[in-house]
Amino acid sequence: MTDKVSRSQTDNEKLPEIRPELESGSLREVFWAFLKLGLMSFGGPVAHLGYFREELVVRRRWISDSGYADLIALCQFLPGPASSQVGFALGVFRGNGICGGAAAWLGFTLPSALMMFVFALAATMVSGAAGIALLHSLKLVAVSVVAQALWGMVQNLMPDRQRIGIGIVAFLVVGMSAGSFAQIAAIGSGALSGLWLCRGKDAQLSNLMAFPVSRKSGAFALVLFAGLLVAAPIAASELASQGMALFNAFYRSGALVFGGGHVVLPLLQSEVVGPGWTTNEVFLSGYGLAQVLPGPLFSFAAYLGAVVNVAPNGPAGAVIALAAVFLPGILLIYGTLPFWNELRGVPSAQAAMRGANAAVVGILAAAFCHPVWTSAILAPGDFVIALAGFLMLVVWKIPPWMVVMGMATIGTLSPLV
Repeated sequence: MTDKVSRSQTDNEKLPEIRPELESGSLREVFWAFLKLGLMSFGGPVAHLGYFREELVVRRRWISDSGYADLIALCQFLPGPASSQVGFALGVFRGNGICGGAAAWLGFTLPSALMMFVFALAATMVSGAAGIALLHSLKLVAVSVVAQALWGMVQNLMPDRQRIGIGIVAFLVVGMSAGSFAQIAAIGSGALSGLWLCRGKDAQLSNLMAFPVSRKSGAFALVLFAGLLVAAPIAASELASQGMALFNAFYRSGALVFGGGHVVLPLLQSEVVGPGWTTNEVFLSGYGLAQVLPGPLFSFAAYLGAVVNVAPNGPAGAVIALAAVFLPGILLIYGTLPFWNELRGVPSAQAAMRGANAAVVGILAAAFCHPVWTSAILAPGDFVIALAGFLMLVVWKIPPWMVVMGMATIGTLSPLV
């Protein structure tokens, strides 16, 4: 009945540029869509969001640009890996529940986790001139992908002067202030500005999606998140269990991270290098490898769990560490979704979300300038290659995976780099 009402309303109103499909998909569809993304999503969390948008918003039309930006805004508020949380929520939405979220997380995470585990067993790493060139070419891919995402989001989420102004303010706040709290402040100020400046604009956009999560299930997930945060260190101490100590170290690291995957690295370093579970050289070798691979940077946990010098390590350690570092972020996003749904249905909340969406674009623009642009564009030749990738994506509509492979090859072999 809800689907019919939603369809009749949207048929009589001006539709957004991209209309999401309201039907649920199969778990197989969700898994394969995210497995594809897990194999081609190079460049870190900001680039991942660009890949997600191109594949799931533009091509598959699972969700509108407005709904997608809502998810990004929500995940920026929560601890954990933002791109993986967005992917999990999209899996819940499309796969009609937590099994869909699990399929999305597994598909997106499995490729990089397996590769990190294989690297741990083989004790290899990318090195030498060819390895450095490959890493740099993948950074150029990230420039093209993030630029394409910004181009589309500006057109859809900043259509008027008010939202352009909100985005510019968010860009300045994040650009001039270091740390993840600047991002939270930018989104919060964007939401407050939206209450004043964005009432009555595009009201139909926020009514096109609803997550199949009950309030009881959401509350249980939030209680479980807090309970594990308190109980895990107690259990590790009382039971004198190395397995529980490993779980606690990675769960606590995942629960305390704001601002994306790179922020977890100093936390993990103190957790595994501090007690002598591995050396700093082994830790940094895995970090170098993680930057070359597609998928979430949190997959670095699979490497660390495998190489720790006390049992459980190897396959068991990799599974424990990987599950523990992702679990808090997944519990938080799943627990928040049912309450987020209700809030988004309130007109004033819709206005606030339009302002927050514009702020998200400003935040992504700031991330594009630094570190995406500053770490990749080091010479005129870099700019030429990144511009070529952008044109391939935006003008010629070449599939992103082909652009990734082509730019990685060109960037590795080209004398311009």
